[in-house]
Amino acid sequence: MMTFERGCKALIAATVTALTFGSSAYADGHKIMDSIHFLIPGGAGGGWDGTARGTGEALTGAGLVGTATYENMSGGGGGKAIGYLIENAESNEGTLMVNSTPIVIRSLTGVFPQSFRDLTLVAGTIGDYAAIVVGKDSAINNMGDLVAAYDADPAATAIGGGSVPGGMDHLVAAMAMEAAGRDALAVKYIPYDAGGNAMAALLSGEIAALSTGLSEAIDLANAGEVKIIGVTADERVPAAADAMTMKEQGIDMSFVNWRGFFGAPGLDADQVTAYQEAIAAMYDTPEWEAVRARNGWVNIHNSGEDFRTFLENQEQVLGDLMTKLGFL
Repeated sequence: MMTFERGCKALIAATVTALTFGSSAYADGHKIMDSIHFLIPGGAGGGWDGTARGTGEALTGAGLVGTATYENMSGGGGGKAIGYLIENAESNEGTLMVNSTPIVIRSLTGVFPQSFRDLTLVAGTIGDYAAIVVGKDSAINNMGDLVAAYDADPAATAIGGGSVPGGMDHLVAAMAMEAAGRDALAVKYIPYDAGGNAMAALLSGEIAALSTGLSEAIDLANAGEVKIIGVTADERVPAAADAMTMKEQGIDMSFVNWRGFFGAPGLDADQVTAYQEAIAAMYDTPEWEAVRARNGWVNIHNSGEDFRTFLENQEQVLGDLMTKLGFL
């Protein structure tokens, strides 16, 4: 059984960065900080972008934070933003960076030299299931069709994703194909910079299928632009109730991508506490529930040392899995 959900179910979606704190520090619906600035390691339209903007929407809408600003910084599979945050730690004391499973994967593969240990861990916030999607006019309607197309012509059945080779989208596609009894390493994977670019490639017919976060696919599926042919949840997700899980189709694998928030190294303890209080209070607001439900996210909240323990466990599990699949 190929599964990534061991022990803790996975964690986190991300939010990031604050400048000035308000007078209240109570997680009771009063404003906890005046402003928050999110550093997003990828382009517009991707999962990191959606998580940061959705979190900011909920925090400001609920009155927990006065204003939210956003900065997209693509490059190096997320490494550019991480390096920027670390190298400019003093000037980035008011910045929170969103990240997710790729910070673990890309550290393991050496895409960049830093890891989560080089940052201040704030909190994990949500989980986002992965999905395989195809264009609305594709002859492929389910995972069985995709596997059949792959068997007939592997080179013409490219699967794209918004991460580098060996990254999360690639890993999910490989896991699914291996669980379907195929050679994971033979899958033709085409990387794009961020999920929005990958989705554009799918819609233009450049790739046969796309490995992506479920939340990135839901709106386009609802609009009839794409078909979700497989979801990596154990059970159907209400926000995409018509989409079958992998397990329903005889592919025994599950996966959930955590997302969460990080600060610059050496971030002041009072600032860390304020971020954590704002995020914790957010979960009890209708504004957050609206954002969460709209995106099909799962609430998985870990703060501080609990977040660190989760990440260390994930690093071990992913390292073992990637070694098995030949990525390490």
